[in-house]
Amino acid sequence: MPRSPAAAPFRVHGDGAIPLSESVSRVHAAAAAPERQQFAPGRVRHRPAGTHRDCPVGGRKSPVSGTLAPEVLVLGGSGTVGQGVVQALLEAGSPVLAVARDRTRLAALRERHRDEPGLDVLSGSVATDAAAAALVAEVAQRPRPLAGVVAALGSPLRPGRLLERPLGALRKRLDADLLPHLAAARHLLPLLAQHERGARYVLLGSPCALRAWSGHGDSSVAASAIRMLAQVLHEEAKPLGVHVHLLSLSEPVCRSDAAIDDCPEWFTTLGVGRAVVHLLAEPQRPDRALVEIDRRHFAQPRSALLTPLPFSFSTHEVSP
Repeated sequence: MPRSPAAAPFRVHGDGAIPLSESVSRVHAAAAAPERQQFAPGRVRHRPAGTHRDCPVGGRKSPVSGTLAPEVLVLGGSGTVGQGVVQALLEAGSPVLAVARDRTRLAALRERHRDEPGLDVLSGSVATDAAAAALVAEVAQRPRPLAGVVAALGSPLRPGRLLERPLGALRKRLDADLLPHLAAARHLLPLLAQHERGARYVLLGSPCALRAWSGHGDSSVAASAIRMLAQVLHEEAKPLGVHVHLLSLSEPVCRSDAAIDDCPEWFTTLGVGRAVVHLLAEPQRPDRALVEIDRRHFAQPRSALLTPLPFSFSTHEVSP
């Protein structure tokens, strides 16, 4: 039986593409979106001290096309893993729109990256179909085209045996972890298809999908369902020209880099984020929904971030 995740500092959850190789050069010349005179009340927007709308860092418009560089939307951007994804995208030079429900955590994320004009934050939810539609309606009005989406969604673990809990407990887990992924995809995939042919939509998987974690059966069931959902979305999004993938994680994720010494085989949040960047920037489009990346290959310095990694594609579950 694998070690239960309850006793260790991890959880792949949030509150939550660089389309192809040619977009890699675009994001390195990326611009932060200019401050709009008016914006929706749900927006939490901060401009770093000492910068202004003509700040050359991150550019204003592409010097080649004269248009704003595309941005990557990170759902759950203020969550544990979502923050690592945001950091890795900024490190790679991509403009980022981080979306989450908690405005306080979004403000803290913006403050943490106050010297990064390429980061914008937006308060929103995909918990329901209506909430997802409202969020996407606002995203559609943004001046930047949408390069890709990373869904780092989920809810906190609640230990307990399935046989000892009522049916409502599992239903609540599916409502919190599975259905928001579907709500987000239903509204964001058509938007991605409008903006960029061949754009990518990445879901983050969980090791709970690969084995039954002791005391966390509800999370294992939900994570397995998300894994299958990604495969269904991969097929259904093909007519839209959008590539849907699930980045499969075989080990848990540490909440902090300091804790990695206790569990060196686990992932770091930045490591997961860098793996996402590699998947978004990979010029060879994976033709399978499930993408597994060896942990040893993405704990790399910034200079190697955009070096393609060896992907392995899997359509089968891994037995413990």
